[in-house]
Amino acid sequence: MKWEAIFFDCDGVILDSANTKTRAFEKIFLPYGEKYMREGVNYHLQNVGISRFEKFRYFYSNILKTNFSETDIQKMGILFSKYALDEILNAQFIEGAIDTIKELHHMSIPIYVVSGTPNEELKIIFNKKNLTHYFHEIHGSPRTKILIINDILFRNSYHYNNCLFIGDAMTDYHAAAKTRLNFIGIVAENDRSPFPDGTVTHSKILINHLLNF
Repeated sequence: MKWEAIFFDCDGVILDSANTKTRAFEKIFLPYGEKYMREGVNYHLQNVGISRFEKFRYFYSNILKTNFSETDIQKMGILFSKYALDEILNAQFIEGAIDTIKELHHMSIPIYVVSGTPNEELKIIFNKKNLTHYFHEIHGSPRTKILIINDILFRNSYHYNNCLFIGDAMTDYHAAAKTRLNFIGIVAENDRSPFPDGTVTHSKILINHLLNF
């Protein structure tokens, strides 16, 4: 079928950058002790796709169990960008992603980025990667993926059943379920799928996977 619109997550879907972000969390949390670092990283891995700032707040509140200010959260955010941004800018594309994006653009199928990465940082990444012009819109946090998708559906009068979301984490799956979009999960070869049984998954992004869903 020809989709009215297709929504892409970024890390692990377009860019092979998920491990880069895990390493950045390790560096940020390690000064508090290895035990706390492991707990913080585990929380990140169980909640891939949500804003890093929400993870920082959880780290302070539920792992360190200490008071914190928004200044503390912003300082962590600055450190995270310092550790991760250059690596992300040099990250390779997930196999098939760039060719599929170009083909969808050529077919005039509207495509959108819906990510947990901060909005301004996300736009820097896509500008540096020369990808911006392929997408109708690019959106990151602080808005949630559910809010972003519902806003796009409403403004463009897309029917949810004619739209597809491609993600690599359960936060993506839940966002698709809450907005009633069709969903394809991206799971690296030899990795265990985090998605419920019956979920359509692929290890790469090929145009035929999308059009023959």
